[in-house]
Amino acid sequence: MRDLTPREIVAELDRHIIGQQDAKRAVAIAVRNRWRRQRLSEEMRAEVAPKNILMIGPTGVGKTEIARRLARLSGAPFIKVEATKYTEVGYYGRDVESMIRELVENAIGLVRETERAKVEAEARRRAEERLLDLLAPPPVAFGETSETEATERHERTREKMRGMLAAGNLDERTVEITIEQKATPMMLTGIGMEQVDADLQSMFEKILPKNAARRELSVKEARRVLFEQESDALINAEKVNAAAIDLAENLGVIFIDEMDKVVASENTKGADVSRQGVQRDLLPIVEGTTVQTRYGHVKTDHILFIAAGAFHRASPSDLMPELQGRFPIRVELKDLGKDDFVRILTEPKSALTKQYQALLETEKVELEYTPDGIEALADYAFQVNQSTQNIGARRLYTIMERLLEEVSFDAPDMKKRRVKIDASYVKTRLESIAKNEDLSQFIL
Repeated sequence: MRDLTPREIVAELDRHIIGQQDAKRAVAIAVRNRWRRQRLSEEMRAEVAPKNILMIGPTGVGKTEIARRLARLSGAPFIKVEATKYTEVGYYGRDVESMIRELVENAIGLVRETERAKVEAEARRRAEERLLDLLAPPPVAFGETSETEATERHERTREKMRGMLAAGNLDERTVEITIEQKATPMMLTGIGMEQVDADLQSMFEKILPKNAARRELSVKEARRVLFEQESDALINAEKVNAAAIDLAENLGVIFIDEMDKVVASENTKGADVSRQGVQRDLLPIVEGTTVQTRYGHVKTDHILFIAAGAFHRASPSDLMPELQGRFPIRVELKDLGKDDFVRILTEPKSALTKQYQALLETEKVELEYTPDGIEALADYAFQVNQSTQNIGARRLYTIMERLLEEVSFDAPDMKKRRVKIDASYVKTRLESIAKNEDLSQFIL
């Protein structure tokens, strides 16, 4: 796990997300506490439970983006799931425990990458030797020359080939290699049977023979395939699985989005029964239980859960009291104003304005945004959010797409290669739609 201070985490998040300082501080402290816990004595470490976070705020204000960026920063196993995907066992939907299995898969990916980096040099060396065996096979019969002379000649050829291989001179030459393909039987299992499916899959992998197919590839492609094969051969799968489970248990983070959608309304008919059931199924996972996966048993006691939801029709107090108690840190994210939209359009490294500039640059069309043009864009986004449904920063996607629709369509044939996006340009293309509430509701 990366050794980032809370201040550094917030600074990194600030590069991509505007505002919402309370939420950034809360997640930064939670992530740093994971790092601190790893440095405690074993006895104390077992007692320190993660302080789960519930982020409350309307759509499009940055809840999911905070979680997504946090995953890249921390380097810890992380998955994002939607609570609406899960239903109580017996209803159509996924088993709640499958989120833990996904987290372990994510952790295995991280550990494998680390192990792969350790064996990379040896795997490359072995792959090169195998390639040389294919390009310059040892002599089968010695003919008139002695065995020693033939061996020396072969070694000289091999070293010459090695130099050509390193220089890339043989990349286009073709070789024939054996590729093992695992037999993958199709599984037909019922609802909530992901684990049974995984177990059967694992069993069939061991029983069914592997199909070995010979394929003709270029040296460049063959080098990659052989490197993968040698890396897999050098990595100890059991060690990876054990390390991944330990990583998921102690540093894993699960982001549960749309938490408000599993709150049952007053009439508990139909799907509402299942929603209440999802909360009951979530409770043991968040409280701490043991989940069986194909790699071993995983304890969820020290996994950090970050939940998020708009809670515009329900409130956090409508959740089951036991579940509420497992999310002690509550953070409210604020609505975005006009000034926030101006900053969103200009400050982040990958701001929407910069994305469109880069896209149209591929057609040799240059977009130039003026400060009053950005102000006008932000103003229209804010107005439409106020007069119709407030979808936060996502409104900028529809506004920008509408604004640049004509340029995007005509870009390949345009003679004028510079387009100035100022206030009058924005007004011409958006005013009629923004003023008509019915039109803005359906188009913007």
